[in-house]
Amino acid sequence: MTDHSIKECQKSLDFVLGWFAKPIFIDGDYPESMKNNLSSLLPDFTESEKKFIKGTADFFALSFGPTLSFQLLDPHMKFRQLESPSLRQLLSWIDLEYNHPQIFIVENGWFVSGTTKRDDAKYMYYLKKFIMETLKAIRLDGVDVIGYTAWSLMDGFEWHRGYSIRRGLFYVDFLSQDKKLLPKSSALFYQKLIEKNGFPPLPENQPLEGTFPCDFAWGIVDNYIQVDTTLSQFTDPNVYLWDVHHSKRLIKVDGAVTKKRKSYCVDFAAIRPQIALLQEMHVSHFHFSLDWALILPLGNLSQVNHTVLHYYRCVVSELVRTNITPVVALWRPAAPHHGLPWPLAKHGAWENPRTALAFAEYARLCFQDLGHHVKFWITMGEPYTRNMTYSAGHNLLKAHALAWRVYDEKFRRSQKGKISIALQADWIEPACPFSPKDKEVAERVLEFDIGWLAEPIFGSGDYPRVMRDWLNQRNNFLLPYFTEEEKKLIRGSFDFLALSHYTTILVDWEKEDPMKYNDYLEVQEMTDITWLNSPGQVAVVPWGLRKVLNWLKLKYGDLPMYIISNGIDDDPLAAQDRLRVYYMQNYVNEALKAYILDGINLCGYFAYSFNDRTAPKFGLYHYAANQFEPKPSMKHYRKIIDNNGFPGPKTLGRFCPEEFTLCTECSLFHTRKSLLAFIAFLLFAFVVSLSLIFYYSKKGRRSYK
Repeated sequence: MTDHSIKECQKSLDFVLGWFAKPIFIDGDYPESMKNNLSSLLPDFTESEKKFIKGTADFFALSFGPTLSFQLLDPHMKFRQLESPSLRQLLSWIDLEYNHPQIFIVENGWFVSGTTKRDDAKYMYYLKKFIMETLKAIRLDGVDVIGYTAWSLMDGFEWHRGYSIRRGLFYVDFLSQDKKLLPKSSALFYQKLIEKNGFPPLPENQPLEGTFPCDFAWGIVDNYIQVDTTLSQFTDPNVYLWDVHHSKRLIKVDGAVTKKRKSYCVDFAAIRPQIALLQEMHVSHFHFSLDWALILPLGNLSQVNHTVLHYYRCVVSELVRTNITPVVALWRPAAPHHGLPWPLAKHGAWENPRTALAFAEYARLCFQDLGHHVKFWITMGEPYTRNMTYSAGHNLLKAHALAWRVYDEKFRRSQKGKISIALQADWIEPACPFSPKDKEVAERVLEFDIGWLAEPIFGSGDYPRVMRDWLNQRNNFLLPYFTEEEKKLIRGSFDFLALSHYTTILVDWEKEDPMKYNDYLEVQEMTDITWLNSPGQVAVVPWGLRKVLNWLKLKYGDLPMYIISNGIDDDPLAAQDRLRVYYMQNYVNEALKAYILDGINLCGYFAYSFNDRTAPKFGLYHYAANQFEPKPSMKHYRKIIDNNGFPGPKTLGRFCPEEFTLCTECSLFHTRKSLLAFIAFLLFAFVVSLSLIFYYSKKGRRSYK
């Protein structure tokens, strides 16, 4: 903000507030900016008038809210001024500008659409924001606010807006005869707030001390690892000469070729530096997705990219070698072509039932090639139901089940791994907690968002009853039916329940904003304007994670659960990613509450994301100029991992014994170490014996002579 901008802001406030406030609270005269800009239009006070006016107020009475007539002005008459709900800033300015007066907020509120009836969520959250801002001004800024008055008691005729908006705490049906007053959600909220005298800390929101189980999986996510199959220089069979005198470069010798050796995992230069970063983070698990289109460019086994498969095999074997468990997703939606091989995407993608068969074939290949090292599989990673058709979801469920059955029947016994689907599960909260209709809407959205894919797998084997009934009521018969065989195929096709969770969304049944209203589900999505938001406008609502975990347990029973992805974007230019540190601290603590207080069988937590290279703004490592630098959030996450949660005085005595899982190659080496030592000893003895025989034979020849 420039000095000129500050002066313009001061001038604006002088004209709005200072016109009357400065004569009364300061010196009995108008602000200098008004006198300089209005010259002869502004009357002058005599000295006696100034003395008479100055100090004629016991407190500063403030009315704050939207000025409805402001919208009638031509844009050039607004002088680039904007309406703002930032009450705290205004209270602080008044306090500093007018010698710390006592302030009484005599009018404050907002408005909602005239069609909104009693569940006025938008008004309620503006009211919450204004009162929170007032409390912050009192507690944090030292402003002497002595009272607050909400505007208005009831709906009424709003000047040039007429009945097109409503500002009351009580609803009035203007077409009825008796004009009965009915309390809105905002009135009930205000009543509760007055009873509590503000916002006292809620016990359920207080941080919990404690630790997770010793075998808890601490992980990090990198949706798509960078597949760099460039081999090191040691695999080059060509012969070179170093031109020392002229170019100072290596010159290839034509026709001179050495024997080409087999490539090894160590030859992929990109793998070990990445794994070193994972070791630095102290994670026990690393979750990433395979690129189906890279492995099978044609979507079938007619063309297999063995180089890419070998690279993935090296990644997972190196992870196992360093005691990091690979968690591998076979597919996740991504650009281009939704993460599918182009031939499959071209022929309908998931709309085509053949894609499910192709996925099962691809899964079998991955199990055969990578299953020796991978013991933790995800079939589908975060399929996004909000932009998916019913037929696509139908085929996707069958694809998951086919892949699960292939693993269960053909590979589980020998590989001893586990496999499931990972669902996106953001929490949906009723915007008006007092409204039965909002609770009904929230449950409906949860079933369409999560239950659509979860119910067939973890529940009944069929789609949620809420979903089917809702669509049938609207004569929408596009949701397919499963045959009995398909239900048996899909139901129970899981070893655990994996979910990704990022935020919480509020829903209201009232049609407040037609542009944001979902007519399909008859729901209005919104946010609490007091919530903390990321630069990408993602709300930080830690308690939503605990609620969704409990909802899943209530719906599908006491299943082992993994939070397979949880993270937030942050300002990439900020030196300290404080928002991500706050987010991680509080979301992991809510996961701990779910485990300790609610008895959720929570087995793991995975932070999103590994680095900014593959997920800009989300990484725990900053990437620039081919270098990775740890952010404060990475160090904070490492501290949580090292403590296995948030230990307190009562949990300090608990500790987890370290466990070391050796990779197969390492085990092979260790089991044969004694044999190798014995062979080395025999070789050494053989060399010594030969030396002695040679020595004494020469000595004997000399004696003979």
